Amino acid sequence: MMRLLPAGAAATLMAQQSGGGNSKKSRLRTAICAYSFREQLQSKALSYMDLVNLAVDNDVDGLDLTVYWFPSTEDSFLLPLRAHAYKNAVEIYSISVRTDMCKPAGPERDKQAADLRKWVDVASTLGAGHIRVFGGAVPKTSSEQEAAGWVTEMLKEAGKYAGSKGILLGLENHGGVTEKADTIIKIVKAVDSPWVGVNLDTGNFVRDAYTQIAQILPYAVNAQFKETIKDETGKSVKADWAKLVRMFRDAGYRGYFALEYEEKESATTAVPRLTRELNQLVRKQA
Repeated sequence: MMRLLPAGAAATLMAQQSGGGNSKKSRLRTAICAYSFREQLQSKALSYMDLVNLAVDNDVDGLDLTVYWFPSTEDSFLLPLRAHAYKNAVEIYSISVRTDMCKPAGPERDKQAADLRKWVDVASTLGAGHIRVFGGAVPKTSSEQEAAGWVTEMLKEAGKYAGSKGILLGLENHGGVTEKADTIIKIVKAVDSPWVGVNLDTGNFVRDAYTQIAQILPYAVNAQFKETIKDETGKSVKADWAKLVRMFRDAGYRGYFALEYEEKESATTAVPRLTRELNQLVRKQA
């Protein structure tokens, strides 16, 4: 079992994860998020094996596998997928799961915690080093501060188990309790674990996205790139990927940019086009 680092080491490791420490040189890689092909996966027009082939065809290094359409979590499904990815030099570096951590102590929290431990085991079997998690919606009968406290408590315990498997948990800016960068930072700092960081989704802030992205960038352990972004007024506009890539590079980020496509054009035509664009930007900044 991997020895857990003491809580005081969290800040040091988090800085290293974001390219800090002894060097500020970034290391950028591109990936495809399985959610981009949600319609095809749901209808079974595509399989997760097919996503490995798509990663090769689109010249990306990794896959962020949204697990919603996994046909099974048994080894009979997971191990052949891991082997197929390895044989094609594609890294299944992350899985993305649904969680709701805005739960007080009790049976509902216990179920969420058990489910997350199961996904940690799945990630370990696949060889993934990261899991994207959600904070959840603030209950109408609770305050944001109270809900953030519950998320902190859950992530402290989940981080211990994930860390025992060498897996990082990335809390996504995904509305609800994680709508604002300030709250996300408070949660991650309070958790104070080297195994818990931020899954930075460039398209999810409801306003003033570039400013909020800059705030949470030092805590990012994974990034998902979307085609649109919200400006200062909350209007949806085309994302300036060149600007975003520079921001990540200048912050010393070391990790993946997973394309998560959510627009109206078919993913079968949009994803190849957008991955070419993202690849070019990343290689230019390297």
